[in-house]
Amino acid sequence: MLRLMGTAAAVLLALTACSNPDATGSTSAGNTFVVATSGEPDTLNPVLGYGTDGAALIFDGLVARDASNTLIPALAAELPAVSGDGRTITAKLRSGVTFHDGTPLTAGDVVFTYTSVLDPKVDSTLRSDLDMLAGVTAPDPSTVVFALKYAYAPFLQRLTLGIVPAGALEGQDVNKAGFNQKPVGTGPYRVTSWTPGDRLVLAANDTYWGGKPANSGVIVAFVADDNVRAQRARAGEFDAVELAPKLATAFSGFTVHRVPTADYRGVMLPMGDPVTGDVAIRKALDAAVDRQAMVTGVLAGAGDPAYGPVPPTSAFYTATEPAPVNLDEAGWVAGGDGIRAKNGQRAEFSLMYPATDSLRKELALAVTADARKAGIEVKPEGLTWDAIEPRMGDDALIMGWGTPYDPDFVSYKLFGGQFAGQGFFNPGSYRSEIVDKALQDGRDNADTERRKAAYATFQQQLAADAPWVFLTYLQHTYVVRDDVAGVTPRVEAHEHDVANSLWWNIHTWTRK
Repeated sequence: MLRLMGTAAAVLLALTACSNPDATGSTSAGNTFVVATSGEPDTLNPVLGYGTDGAALIFDGLVARDASNTLIPALAAELPAVSGDGRTITAKLRSGVTFHDGTPLTAGDVVFTYTSVLDPKVDSTLRSDLDMLAGVTAPDPSTVVFALKYAYAPFLQRLTLGIVPAGALEGQDVNKAGFNQKPVGTGPYRVTSWTPGDRLVLAANDTYWGGKPANSGVIVAFVADDNVRAQRARAGEFDAVELAPKLATAFSGFTVHRVPTADYRGVMLPMGDPVTGDVAIRKALDAAVDRQAMVTGVLAGAGDPAYGPVPPTSAFYTATEPAPVNLDEAGWVAGGDGIRAKNGQRAEFSLMYPATDSLRKELALAVTADARKAGIEVKPEGLTWDAIEPRMGDDALIMGWGTPYDPDFVSYKLFGGQFAGQGFFNPGSYRSEIVDKALQDGRDNADTERRKAAYATFQQQLAADAPWVFLTYLQHTYVVRDDVAGVTPRVEAHEHDVANSLWWNIHTWTRK
């Protein structure tokens, strides 16, 4: 799916392009940082889902997150004001902000961005994230007012969404606009070029409202294969690169950063399968997996056991433990080869994982070994994402999700019955009226204690049903050149890649 740069010469050519004033506006290739990641966005348009958690490099939201993930003003002059009933949020814009093309930022751009997400003709994956939004208006060019259908406690967290210029997209089909590949934002970097499967070249925005970046630009190299990315890192192609923990070794002149996250890995189990659709099998597998052994062996210690989708660091966390189940009593009886069967159906299923992801491969193999001890035969399959996606409703998959920001984020769509079978959200078609009500209660209420009670119910019911077997929380592992200054780790979400990675503040990075 991704086209790789084969040699260091490719990056050197990109650096040469960055030394061309026509390409980036800078003449210092040595002051350009090259970072590498496995994932690549499908679009660079925030309306369609790019960089929604902030740190998008190209765009800014009304608010941003600092090194502790605390909300701070960005395009808003101060944190937006919330009315007493929690249903009206008013933001005053920072003055003097311009887009990369020199166009002034106005409240109309903010209104256009959010109404585009809500527009059913726009293929935005974010629409359900904003279903509490009744409307957004601009009473004057510097004021934006959000009207909510109900008091939604984490609404300010949703205001990290990057703002796009209305003038660049009005009257166009947003789904197919050229803007999606060559966008214009207000952020610290502007897009010079994007070669899908290869690299994204960004140049410093010298008129950035937050201050001119401390470097001339950034090249993001897209290298899907973990081992290839590690080889190229050892060849000196990158200033910073994310690697699987076991691959982040034997680097001279580099520092390894293990960054805490809310990013979990787990086995998504489809409800329609005759084996994984049986709760007894799911619970037996949940009890059989040795999570600590996975942390020690697969993650080389860079992580923690996971038992649910709300991280232990969250104020909304409720501890749950797998409950043993008697498979004999459930009708799953061991055969001569040790594999159980029920009514002629063997306890076997396929477990997919992306072939280029070495960590998920090792997790799949560990699950396979642990499952066999319980009399369940798991058949691991390393595939491309193009091959995985059509099968997600039928076959188990090593998946990753998670967010440190609010339990409503991700879980509402990942486990809500209304999203059953919708792509990467609830692909296994899990349905529970108790979970649906708890998730809705969690987002409908502004009161913290009521939210905690709702999410406790959610986590307890999820543990009882085991639609996923949660395995581990990761520490994202990065290798960074020793001569890089300004690196500031913060707790990360599952989705990071171009945006929200260790280089969330790369516009402040310099060389020592």
